[in-house]
Amino acid sequence: MYRIFAFSSFLGIFLFVSQCQPIQSVEPETIKIKAVGDLVMGTNYPENKLPSDPKNTLFSQVEPSLRGADILFANFESTLTDYPHCAKNINRPLIFAFRTPPSYAKILKDVGFDIVSIANNHSLDFHQQGFDDTGKNLSEAGVRYTGKKGAITYMNVKGISVAWIGFSHMQSAHNHVNEIEEGVALVKEAKKKAQLVFISVHGGAEGGPALHVKNEQERFYGEYRGNLVALSHSLIDAGADLFIGHGPHLPRAFELYKGKLIAYSLGNFLGYRVFSTKGYGGYSLVLEADLDKQGNFIKGKIHPLQLSQNGIPAPDPDAKTTELIQSLTKSDFPNKGPKIQSDGSFHP
Repeated sequence: MYRIFAFSSFLGIFLFVSQCQPIQSVEPETIKIKAVGDLVMGTNYPENKLPSDPKNTLFSQVEPSLRGADILFANFESTLTDYPHCAKNINRPLIFAFRTPPSYAKILKDVGFDIVSIANNHSLDFHQQGFDDTGKNLSEAGVRYTGKKGAITYMNVKGISVAWIGFSHMQSAHNHVNEIEEGVALVKEAKKKAQLVFISVHGGAEGGPALHVKNEQERFYGEYRGNLVALSHSLIDAGADLFIGHGPHLPRAFELYKGKLIAYSLGNFLGYRVFSTKGYGGYSLVLEADLDKQGNFIKGKIHPLQLSQNGIPAPDPDAKTTELIQSLTKSDFPNKGPKIQSDGSFHP
């Protein structure tokens, strides 16, 4: 009897104490992505427009904003090649060609970039040779890349397999924004091997008239540059978990679709002496997004930047980019976008 009573008393005390303890919430394990838009570190074609001290000149003010991610991504909108023959007639209005020294690939690695997209309208500025050189030089520097037509780039992050697929409006070398069925098939293929699938898209019209996202085909200088709403939704329906847009050269709205984050354009991140930084062209950001193991958006933050006249990014204390994306998200996707706070944080 004594032993039974002692055990009963102990059990009662244990239950009482357990009931008094607050329940500890378990935070889901997440992957933190940081992403930026269009990046050109200068060009040496047709004349030299390169910085004398590229890493310190270009990145020193924003390196703190780039740190702390499991994956750091950019759209690399140039070539890394010494190939001398340009594929464009740059004597025509609004036609530009960018060529960056191959040694600059190491700068990207030193700054912390893990993967870049080379699916954009400047990747073939120096023919197929320049495109192939760019991929080779990135790989040799230890930077992964995505963007070849039909290709999927796989990586492992915190024990989770991640696939990247790059799209653009250039049909010959890249997955095309208007070939949605082909894109869906690629996502389904990637999902067989990877737990998460991330999408990079260089598409949409450019400049001020392209500020708002519309659920329709976008055209710019006679080119059909995609219906990005239809594309993003179709790819997410097929299994994609994150959609990162760039190409309009200004920031655009965010949307949440089936729990997945869509950033329709991250604008210009760095364009040393090559991009216009007037108006919204100078509004920039580092996008930070936390996703769970199922790819669902958990939380994010806009780190607002402002580009100098030479296209060099620096933190913007006035947070103009945050206010812009906050306004565009409310306007373009009412009740469908994340709730963006004045400090740049946002949640489902």
